[in-house]
Amino acid sequence: MRVFYTAKNFEGKVKTEEIDVKNERELAAQLRAEGYVMTSFEELKPADDVKMKVKLINRFVSISLTDKLMFTRNLSVMISSGLPLSKAIKNIAVQTKKKKFASTLNQIYEGIQAGGTFADGLAKYPGIFNELFVNMVRVGETSGGLEEVLDILAIQLEKEHELMSKVKGAMTYPAVIIVAMFGIAVLMLTYILPKMMSVFTDMNVELPASTKFMIFLSDSLRHHGFLVATIGVISIVAIRLFVMTASGKKIMGFLTIHLPIIKNIIIKVNCSRFARIYSSLLKSGVSSVEALKIIARTLTNYYYRQAIEDGVVQIQKGIPLSEIIAKYPKIFPILTIQMLQVGEETGKTEMVLLKLAEFYEAEVDQLSKNMSSIIEPVLMIFIGSAVGFFAVSMLQPMYSIMDSIK
Repeated sequence: MRVFYTAKNFEGKVKTEEIDVKNERELAAQLRAEGYVMTSFEELKPADDVKMKVKLINRFVSISLTDKLMFTRNLSVMISSGLPLSKAIKNIAVQTKKKKFASTLNQIYEGIQAGGTFADGLAKYPGIFNELFVNMVRVGETSGGLEEVLDILAIQLEKEHELMSKVKGAMTYPAVIIVAMFGIAVLMLTYILPKMMSVFTDMNVELPASTKFMIFLSDSLRHHGFLVATIGVISIVAIRLFVMTASGKKIMGFLTIHLPIIKNIIIKVNCSRFARIYSSLLKSGVSSVEALKIIARTLTNYYYRQAIEDGVVQIQKGIPLSEIIAKYPKIFPILTIQMLQVGEETGKTEMVLLKLAEFYEAEVDQLSKNMSSIIEPVLMIFIGSAVGFFAVSMLQPMYSIMDSIK
């Protein structure tokens, strides 16, 4: 049977794991041999039964990272003040201005009042609370350290919010330039180019291929604008759907870790998330194997997920994680491997990974500040090429007209 247990050793270290065992007695004997005493034991229902509890609509209910951070922080403060968990959730539900989130919290509150656990209530809303959040809360509930776990989660969410804000901030400048350039191109093709084309038509000269291409684009936008817009929307939706497939994730993962300008920031963001999440899970008492399973389902890049999933298999054979990730030098820099090795040798993996996460977060901060200066020359070349192509397309027919006059 599949069970979830919590155990403590004589030094007070908590150990939790989801494991297959024959019965409770066998597990208790196994833990005693390892120097642990079992403190809680819960038989888990089959995965299919758990999935049945999650309504389809709940998978699409989501809130912003900021709202989730505020919820976690407020809940931690209320519990530390001595307020019962159910009452704290009810108070936050009353205070929140987001109706959908308030409804979600009320349903979680009702589930707790009916005898369910907080973690089970959260698990019914995977669109809001991911597996990392749910598992850490489950550990906190079973070990009696929910307040501490919520503090760890709040710090995790806060750092993730800061990290994503920096990355988005770095991408805002090029995004605005590209959108503005696209708008100007549409304006030129639909209003300015048709007036210039009338001159070439009246002179009856042979137009070069580049000019014919510009005329084709102009005619398509003016006479079939709705069709072009529809094709554009369908293309965007198709690309988004493709990216969600296994092949799409693999291609996007490959591109993001190989593109010259963004690969450094992508690698550092993923290494930072890996280090901080792994550190947080270990600190809250989750075993290495379970922690890696959770991380594998949390990281979004295909190649990082593959590396961590390989780690889950190899670490059960007694191979250190530092040796496992050393097989992937393209996505795990040497610093990550060396720091993890130091943590494993000294028994301070949690502390070392936390320092590593902070280092990479500082690196991402610096890279995001320099991003505009890095991207600006590339944008200038791109814009210059587009303007040059348009200018040549317009000037070539004029030179042809002048030659015919001579």
